[in-house]
Parts: sequence; structure tokens; C-alpha cells
Amino acid sequence: MADTSARLLRLLSLLQTPRDWSGPELAQRLAVTTRTVRNDVERLRGLGYPVHATPGRAGGYRLGAGAALPPLLLDDEEAVAVAIGLRTARGVSGIEETSARALAKLEQVLPARLRHRVNGLVGAVEPVSSAGPAVPAAVVTALAAACRAREVLRFDYSSHEGAVSVRRVEPYRLVHVRGRWYLVAFDLERGDWRTFRADRVAPRVPTGPRFVPRELPSPDLAAYVSRGLVTATWKFRADVLVAASAQEVAAKVPEAVVEAVDEGRCVLRVGADTPGLLAVYLGMLDADFTVTGPPELVERVGALADRFARAVRPTGSRPGGSRSDGS
Repeated sequence: MADTSARLLRLLSLLQTPRDWSGPELAQRLAVTTRTVRNDVERLRGLGYPVHATPGRAGGYRLGAGAALPPLLLDDEEAVAVAIGLRTARGVSGIEETSARALAKLEQVLPARLRHRVNGLVGAVEPVSSAGPAVPAAVVTALAAACRAREVLRFDYSSHEGAVSVRRVEPYRLVHVRGRWYLVAFDLERGDWRTFRADRVAPRVPTGPRFVPRELPSPDLAAYVSRGLVTATWKFRADVLVAASAQEVAAKVPEAVVEAVDEGRCVLRVGADTPGLLAVYLGMLDADFTVTGPPELVERVGALADRFARAVRPTGSRPGGSRSDGS
């Protein structure tokens, strides 16, 4: 009986991986016959586990979703990952108590060796505090459900100034960067991709019709959102051609967006609140660069260049002339 119980637990662990298992594969893993596998599957079904069987050469067994959540079997690495995730979760309000209950249940059954690993990892990592407001769990759930179902979403959106507008979008992904949740969506009214702060979204129900997915604006949406945040708050922006490699420039200004042109040149997307600050910032690159706009920045860089030129001219000299000897 003990061998049967252990085998059932092993079988359940295999079926909880997201794939189909053929009878012979399971029999080989469990060192039993395919008939024993069929009997064990029936035992799991009798215990309430919805094990689905697909006939045919490409078919097999898979654990499905039932009416209630069955016990989950986690290996060592999975248990550690879940425990750390529950301890360090940030940015969603209303789930603190639920997370604490789930973590308490998990830590109660963790072997001592795994509990020490979790405590060691958490103790050695300084979590990044969430600078922005937390998003209600109901909002995160609604946005994620619309993304998964590929359904047009309508919501009220509050701008930075507090103005509220109604948006109608095709939602694609929720991205968590810089301590905040963002929704990446295609705005149907504006005909372009937009990024929305989830804490400013108030979803409307019901959702709209299903849509055919578009090609995403970037294969890496986290990087796409980060690039947008870098430039979003700048009053003055510029694309500057720098006579240095992208690696060199990125190392000097890691918070900026740098795109390589070739091995020795790159485009730096920068900005600041005033043209003067941006001009000084560019001067600190310690590399030749070319600015074509905006006009305020071109004028400011030219004025700064003249000032620096005057600063190194010998006393009494004139632009384009020789040094005066007083005669």
C-alpha cells in the first residue's frame, strides 16, 4: 500500500507539468506496466483529480482544471521560488492577508533545508520598495483577464493632471517596471500603441468583442515600457548622434535610450526640463556629437560652445585675430 501511495504521488507530480504524457512514458518513469498506469489514473480520478485522456498516437494524459483546487506537488526549486515570490510581492493591494496565509501554509510543510534556503535568500536581498501607489487586485485581475481573452476593453483613465477620459483599447500585456504596473494596449480611437498606468485605470463592464491580435510593438515589452518611461516626463527631447559606440555611451548614461548606428556611432535619446540642462548633460559625454533639434537646444548648445571658446582664448585676443601686444 505504501508503494502504491508513493507511486500515486509521483504520478500526480508528473501530471502537474504542463504537457501530455503517453501511457508508455508514464510507465517507464514509474517502472510499472501501462495497465498499472491506467489503474493509477482511475485512482486519482476517484480522489477528485480531473485527469483527461486523449486517444491516438499524439494523445496522452493531462491533469485538467477541476471545480476545486487540488493539492499541488512542488519540487524543491519550485517551492523555494513560490515562497520567495510570496514574501517579496509588491504593487497589488488587497492581497496582503491572502499572501500571508498562503506563505504560512507553505512554510509549515517546507523541509528544514528548504526553509533555510528561503530565509537565506530573502535575508540577502534588499527588496526594491514600490514608489508608486498599489493597484487594487480586482483591477489587475480584470486587465489580465481581458488580455488573456483578447477582448476589447473600455475604461476610465485619469491623467497626471487629474483629467478623466474614456479609452477603448485592445489590451495585450501587463508589465511591472519601476515599481508600477502598466497596461500595454492598442488605442482604437488614436490608432496607435499606448502605455497606461494601471493604478489610474477604472475598467468598465462588460468587455467588448474579441479581437485579432496585432504584431506587438516590441518583442521585449518590459524594455519597450522602460524606454517610454525614460522619455515620458521630459519637456525637451532630442535624438543626438554621438561619435562613440553604443556600449560606451550606455555605460556613461545607463538611464537613457541608446541605439547603435555602427561600431563607432550611436543615437542617444535624451531629454531634460530645460535646454540648458540638456546642453550641459551632452557636454559631459566626453565625445563628439551632432544635434539637429529642437531649435531651442541647437541655440543653447551653440551659445554654450561660444562661451567655452571664449573661456580658453588668451586675454586680449579677438575671434579670428592674433594676440594683441598693446602696440
